[in-house]
Amino acid sequence: MAGTGRLRSMLSARTVARQVFLLQVAIVVLLVVAAMVALVLQSRSDSEREARNRSLAVAQAFASAPGIEEALASPDPSKVLQPRAERARNLSEVSFIVVMTPEGVRYTHPNPDQIGRNYIGTIGPAVAGGVVRETVTGTLGPSIRAVVPVVGEDGDVIALVAAGVTVDEVSGAAEDQLPLLFGTAAGTLALTAGGTALVSRRLMRQTHGLGPAEITRMYEHHDAVLHAVREGVLILDGDRRLVLANDEARRLLDLPADTQGRTARELGVDPDMTLLLDSGRTAADEVHVAGDRLLAVNQRPTDRNGGPSGTVVTLRDTTELRALAGRADIARERLRLLYDAGVRIGTTLDVVRTAEELAEFAVPRFADYVTVDLADPVIGGDEPTGGDAAMRRVAYRGVREDSPLYSVGKLISFVSSTPQATGFGSGKVVMEADMGALSGWQHQDPDRARRLLAHGIHSMIAAPLRARGVVLGVATFWRAEQPEPFEQDDCSLAEELVARAAVSIDNARRYTREHTMAVTLQRSLLPRALPEQTAVEVAHRYLPAHAGAGGVGGVGGDWFDVIPLPGARVALVVGDVVGHGLHAAATMGRLRTAVHNFSNLDLPPDELLWHLDELVTRIDQDEEAGDDADTVVPVTGATCLYAIYDPTSRICTLARAGHLGPVLVGPDGTAEFPHVPGGPPLGLGGLPFETAELELAEGSTLVLYTDGLVEARGHDIDEGLDLLRRTVARAGRTPEEICRAVLESVLPRHPGDDVAVLVARTRVLDAHRTAAWEVPSDPSAVAPVRAAATRTLEEWGLEEEAFTTELILSELVTNAIRYGVDPVRVRLIRDRALICEVSDGSSTAPHLRRAALSDEGGRGLFLVAQLAERWGTRYTADGGKIIWAEQPLPGGKARGSGR
Repeated sequence: MAGTGRLRSMLSARTVARQVFLLQVAIVVLLVVAAMVALVLQSRSDSEREARNRSLAVAQAFASAPGIEEALASPDPSKVLQPRAERARNLSEVSFIVVMTPEGVRYTHPNPDQIGRNYIGTIGPAVAGGVVRETVTGTLGPSIRAVVPVVGEDGDVIALVAAGVTVDEVSGAAEDQLPLLFGTAAGTLALTAGGTALVSRRLMRQTHGLGPAEITRMYEHHDAVLHAVREGVLILDGDRRLVLANDEARRLLDLPADTQGRTARELGVDPDMTLLLDSGRTAADEVHVAGDRLLAVNQRPTDRNGGPSGTVVTLRDTTELRALAGRADIARERLRLLYDAGVRIGTTLDVVRTAEELAEFAVPRFADYVTVDLADPVIGGDEPTGGDAAMRRVAYRGVREDSPLYSVGKLISFVSSTPQATGFGSGKVVMEADMGALSGWQHQDPDRARRLLAHGIHSMIAAPLRARGVVLGVATFWRAEQPEPFEQDDCSLAEELVARAAVSIDNARRYTREHTMAVTLQRSLLPRALPEQTAVEVAHRYLPAHAGAGGVGGVGGDWFDVIPLPGARVALVVGDVVGHGLHAAATMGRLRTAVHNFSNLDLPPDELLWHLDELVTRIDQDEEAGDDADTVVPVTGATCLYAIYDPTSRICTLARAGHLGPVLVGPDGTAEFPHVPGGPPLGLGGLPFETAELELAEGSTLVLYTDGLVEARGHDIDEGLDLLRRTVARAGRTPEEICRAVLESVLPRHPGDDVAVLVARTRVLDAHRTAAWEVPSDPSAVAPVRAAATRTLEEWGLEEEAFTTELILSELVTNAIRYGVDPVRVRLIRDRALICEVSDGSSTAPHLRRAALSDEGGRGLFLVAQLAERWGTRYTADGGKIIWAEQPLPGGKARGSGR
């Protein structure tokens, strides 16, 4: 059983022995199979030949048998011949004997049912006196047969005799020999396999169970170890004699050619290495001297896994590696320094902060002190002008704070002999390895130079901050605590370090310039001072986005406006344009101007937003058709909230286009978001804008704002809205105080969008400052109205305005009666101006024209326009109109006693 197990193990391995065994067995099997096939074929051929001969002999013998002619001549030949034929068939061991007429009609057959039927097969040659031999499928199946004639005394063929053997009987004879053949083949195969197994087993012991690929690979490895490996290899046996030494080991140890078989002590190597080789102890990367080389030596035993006793030794030349290791560490540290610089420098778009990040990063990893000096224009966002080396110190960092270097903020004019001036002028790094040599840098300030040397500063590098071909300033690296002076490699590192910082500083400079331009444009387009009006008390704030968070300049398109309207009313506007930067600011200016123009038409809020929506659509269409359509930011998406407050009725009418709704604070301090139907942002079109009318108590406060106030990363807008509501929910505060509280409590710490806030506290126009009359549709009613208006003006102390007011009212009332529709009403309002309003039910507005000398009329409105400071027409919700005219009041009477 043990032998069977070893054989099975041998056959299961992918070894040379297994392959040889299988090859030999395969050959034997093929030979045995071939021999068996040949024997079977030969046996079958012999059986078929013997069947043909027997069939012919039996047929001829039966045809020549005595009494055959008499039997054929008898009245019933079959009765006589059938028993004879069957007896002869059984004796001769053939399958059938058939006697037939020359025409092929059977007299005999093993199957009596076939007697009298035609013979199946060829009989022509036999009828002619010849012999037929063939294999034919007849009634008994395929058979080998012979047909011979029966010749009478007169020489004529009187009958035919056919005898044959079936193919099944012939095959059966051959198959009877197969057991003997198979037995012989099996014995031969077993004997051969046994011999082959013995040979393979011996071969397996000699090859250690290795396969052909492994043997080939082992030879290749052996050859590579000897000649190609760039690491020395020594193999010593258990007696410490050298068994193998490759070419590299011979070169490293200078071994002669005949060293194989020598002991470790006879190799003539360094004594320490001799002791190591002779001891056979394990060693890992031990450094030993071999001539002028330093070798890293490793030694391991070879008998760990049942192998032969001995050791294998590897040798590696580390002479150059040790010299390179120090330089590689320095290079690796410098690469790490540059990588970290790219991460830590330039995190903001602020010029001074970027310079400070450079100084903070380089100390103490590269220098003990770092100063950064920039040309003065760079700090303000401009490029340096001329070759003046005057720079302002913007950053300083050092291991100590008491250095005698110039302080931050000082404007320094470097003399031409200093490295800073040289670097700034040439754009190249300048190194002063030994400052104690006083090569010219000390001329800047001799007294300070002595203090610098006394402080221990001994070496410096001045690296110009160069970006996009422009030198922005100089970064100076100083060493004091580190005893090693700067080297040429340090100049390359400083140049790389400063180049990265220079790009960030230049980006910050460009950002500063764009930011300044955008803020200037934005503030120039916003109201510098709010117009005088008495309807509301107003406070406002505008804040650009936090630096770096809002695109170019951090400036967006938020705006607000307070627009006085006829009839002592006021319009409050807050809007927001999509995007940031100069384009957003310019677009905001266009929309603000449009709102002013539409307000002059005295349109209701929903109609004004509709016209503004149409304008935005046209602006986008015009810009998309331009040559720079790919770079233009669309105006579509701008939002706006427009409100009109009437202090006489306390009605506030609002409409919004995609904008956040206002906060309404009651006189008691309760705050809520009134429902104002929301419309689509401007430019989308297709949907109407709806208005909301709110009746506001006197002293109510409306807070209008843009989304930058309540939107911030980290919390939902609903949280910002709720915080805004809670912040303003307090009674007794002025609009200015509410503005301050909103910015302190609600404004995000670093807003990503600009913010506009408009706070308006409502006032109510006193009833004694207005007067109104119904006018019958009769020209004679004009005089009573004039008289009533005169009395009212006298009560208000405006007697001087009575004559002018009478003329204006006469023209306006007469036109209303003559061309208008009932009802006709007149109202006088004493506000910051004296306002005369005449309304009627007609929507037809009069037009100012110049009358000819021959015209009898047409001079009324011209007269009104000359007497009034302003006049105009506005339409009412019921389809009528109001013609109004304003007259300036004498000084001191503009505001009266409003509340």
